[in-house]
Parts: sequence; C-alpha cells; structure tokens
Amino acid sequence: MTKADIVRLIAQDSGLTKTDTTAVVDGFIEAVIDALERGEHIEIRGFGTFKVVERAARTGRNPRTGAEVKITSRKAPVFKASRELRGRVENGKKRGDNKNALWPEEKAA
Repeated sequence: MTKADIVRLIAQDSGLTKTDTTAVVDGFIEAVIDALERGEHIEIRGFGTFKVVERAARTGRNPRTGAEVKITSRKAPVFKASRELRGRVENGKKRGDNKNALWPEEKAA
C-alpha cells in the first residue's frame, strides 16, 4: 500500500478531499519525523510506539571480500506494534471485535 492509497482510503471514509487528506497525512508523517529527530518517544494508543534507539558499535564483514569492517554506533528509528494491532493482524479481526486480544503466551501466564 502506498501513501496515495492511504490518502484515497481516508478521503473516501472521511468525506475530505484528496488534497486536504494529503495535507493531513503529510503533516502527520512530518510531525513523526520531527519528533524522532529530537529523540522523542511517540505513543499512539491501539497502534504502537515510535522511538529512536542507539545501536552499539560492532564489527561486521564485507560480504564481497569477507574483510572485517568497523561499524560505528548510530541511532535508528524503531516501531513497536501495540498488543491490539498485533492481535488484529494475527487474528484478522476488525476494530472492536476483540479489544482484549492476548497472545497465546500471554494467555498461559
């Protein structure tokens, strides 16, 4: 699914024009990027969290030559899906069908 597909679906569901919806989607994406650049943690209930993690320096290998290469530490954006999103993806359920969905290992605990 592309950004254009997302804009089209939101415009159909909301009654907004595609131009207005594009502005909203672009604004949301830019707000997330700006917050991550500042190192902020973004939590969207029922969807997931975006944050920046520090990747440690390590030694890697050049796949072509096999030579060792030093990889410096870096920051990387990560996304962690919420329990609700994971349950909906796993079970194929629609919103509201099973708000308290648990993973099998969580049910056993």
